[in-house]
Amino acid sequence: MFTVKHTLTPRIPAQKRRDVVENTEFAAFARRIIRAHGRRVATGDVEALRDLVALSADLDQAITAAVVGLRAFGYSWAEIGSRLGISRQAAQQRWGGDRP
Repeated sequence: MFTVKHTLTPRIPAQKRRDVVENTEFAAFARRIIRAHGRRVATGDVEALRDLVALSADLDQAITAAVVGLRAFGYSWAEIGSRLGISRQAAQQRWGGDRP
């Protein structure tokens, strides 16, 4: 039977915010990929147009998942709305209130 030595296992308090340093760079990377995909389509790759448009739906799903996660993490609608430059009511209406 294994037990955890509490003196050796630090207890991490629940935090509202986690510091993640690569978010800005990761978002910039994603933007570069999407723009490159658009340039590829623009040079005559008509078959890839549907895939590029489908990215819009994928992005909407990713934003919804992010908002649901932030709500579960303890962020209020007002905090989310303020980061997006919209009211808390607009954020709540767009992402469906507290529905998962």
